[in-house]
Amino acid sequence: MADTLSIAFTNLASPMVLFFALGFLAALARSELSVPEAVGKGLALYLMLAIGFKGGVSVAEAGLSTQLLVTALAGIALGFAIPVLAHTLLRLTTDLDHATRAAVAAHYGSISVVTFVAATEVVKAMGLVFDGYMVAVMALMETPAIIAGLLLARVSTPAGEGDAAARHETAHETPWGTLAREVFLNGSVVLLLGAFFIGIITGPKGMVAIGPFVDAPFKGILCLFLLDMGLLAARRLRESAGLTLPLAAFGIYMPLIAASLGVVTGTLIGLDVGSVALLTVLSASASYIAVPAAMRMALPEANAAIYLTLSMAITFPFNLVIGIPLYAAVAQMLAG
Repeated sequence: MADTLSIAFTNLASPMVLFFALGFLAALARSELSVPEAVGKGLALYLMLAIGFKGGVSVAEAGLSTQLLVTALAGIALGFAIPVLAHTLLRLTTDLDHATRAAVAAHYGSISVVTFVAATEVVKAMGLVFDGYMVAVMALMETPAIIAGLLLARVSTPAGEGDAAARHETAHETPWGTLAREVFLNGSVVLLLGAFFIGIITGPKGMVAIGPFVDAPFKGILCLFLLDMGLLAARRLRESAGLTLPLAAFGIYMPLIAASLGVVTGTLIGLDVGSVALLTVLSASASYIAVPAAMRMALPEANAAIYLTLSMAITFPFNLVIGIPLYAAVAQMLAG
């Protein structure tokens, strides 16, 4: 337990999280600190490229196997299913606008790399082993939720939701051909998937060639991006009603529901205990890097204060302190 708390404190005190806190507090204090809009978009583009490319290299290094393919398909399915479930729960329990609801759902269908890394340390401390290809599965689980979130945002507003004008404006659904084009040719999706496949094609040699660009500066640029996200989140929070009790509760119960789906899926497809624990953590985690960058580009009308505060201020610390040990213990009980 002491090791788990130490890992949790280390991650919460990491430069990336603290830069988010700096931006958030600076904006709340009405500081003049700001990141130019063009710079913010440039940071998001870099993160999409680096995350996609490194994920593709991870898949190339792991190599193809039946178990990898099965696990990857299961992870992709979870990446699509969890946002739909999250979107439904948010529609039933909150009054979020359509775009923000879709953005939040996308965050909870994607994954947190930091949470995954912390989980690997906890799993090792418990004496459990896991397959190396879980890193590749992690990479594959980032993009489906972004696609699902954009699909949820582009479909018409459900009947009975919003005012009459809003229902009239969305009375006719976007044709599926146009919808598919908007989603799959969205700039963030094209860059993520394109960089991912380039990583697969070039493999470790590609990483050697551009590693100094996509790897070495990554954490520093991530700090700048999260500083910008903290500024944006606090300013949006000042302008909005902020987090309600149902939303805060969602940030706790949604990871638990998603973790249940992950542990059952991992057990059914025959993963070892450590890998089941990691798939459970991936299912329960909420993105605060890839998805915010994508949503900033694709859904600027969504309320960043809501989706960033939920994923970073509620779900992230909950998973680090309570969730990871709980998920690992349940995985050991079911799959051990």
